[in-house]
Amino acid sequence: MIVIRSIAHLREQREAWRKAGEMVGLVPTMGALHTGHLSLVERAQAYSTLTLVTLFVNPTQFAPGEDFDRYPRDEAGDLAKLEAAGVAAVFAPEVAEMYPGGSLTRVSVPQLGDVLEGEFRPGFFTGVATVVAKLLILVQPDVALFGEKDYQQLLVIRRLAADLHLPLTIEAGRTIREPDGLALSSRNAYLSADERRIAPSLYRVISRLAADVAAGADSAQRAEAAMADLTAAGFSRVDYVSVRDGETLQPWTDRRRRGRVLAAAWLGRTRLIDNVPVPDLPA
Repeated sequence: MIVIRSIAHLREQREAWRKAGEMVGLVPTMGALHTGHLSLVERAQAYSTLTLVTLFVNPTQFAPGEDFDRYPRDEAGDLAKLEAAGVAAVFAPEVAEMYPGGSLTRVSVPQLGDVLEGEFRPGFFTGVATVVAKLLILVQPDVALFGEKDYQQLLVIRRLAADLHLPLTIEAGRTIREPDGLALSSRNAYLSADERRIAPSLYRVISRLAADVAAGADSAQRAEAAMADLTAAGFSRVDYVSVRDGETLQPWTDRRRRGRVLAAAWLGRTRLIDNVPVPDLPA
């Protein structure tokens, strides 16, 4: 497995792959890898002849006071997991390599990036879109994999790739969960034992909400009730629980279109996000 630190080395390696006729799959990550990340690697390997994974904690998607400095980092452990998984190469640059001289240019995806997470974390999706655009341009993959656990991010990146006419396919990987339903996340490491016991309530509450609105319940009223349920379960704050159009992220008003329940809530200092589709009821 090749470990690449510089853009110059990445470009050199990418040109060698192009000449060899390789199909490149890309899995961008911020490290602290878990089974969810490795499931994306496995999917990428099914679509490509070699897979490149990025390890980069992107500073531009963290607001002042957020957890950039304490975000989990374990490069040695990550590299061992990726080599065992058969990854061909890892791109693990320093911040100065990705943002030389501070770097002024930013990429944004209005509308999709302005709601939900965008309301509670202003500038977050500009940071995400900027670093992903850089990675897609540098790696020039044939396919890139992103998880449905970060559903809004997935939609933002799909729109970015389409709007910029990038010649690749964006594929989604399903959310990987613990046996009790908690979605895998690097930030789960922050949870205390008591918080970890409460955390699966997020999945249970939004799953019940999705089933209720599929059966005809009023989405706004049930979402409000779900927020109260999370507070009662022990969450210290609920940023949002909302039923949205699965493509536009606007409020779900047309039941002929796919709906998605998205939520973000806090347990102490740890912010958890999750989402589930509104199921289709049997005819």
